[in-house]
Amino acid sequence: MQTIFVMTKCELGRAYEVADAAVQSIEQISEVHSTSGEYDLLIKCYLPDDRDIGHFVTEQLQTLPGVKDTFTIIAFKAFT
Repeated sequence: MQTIFVMTKCELGRAYEVADAAVQSIEQISEVHSTSGEYDLLIKCYLPDDRDIGHFVTEQLQTLPGVKDTFTIIAFKAFT
């Protein structure tokens, strides 16, 4: 399983709409957090090892209405 975090910029006033649409329509999304700063949302996703991250981000996340920009972070190991 691959873990990725996608920082997402939204069109003005649409962050909550994007967050709702993301969690309702994309099963690979585990969490969506609103954030302050340059990006509006932090989206945590779990993808199968054979899933192409680039295709997932460009076809599933970047096409959500209200998304302006994304920045993807690939996680390698979780520490407890």
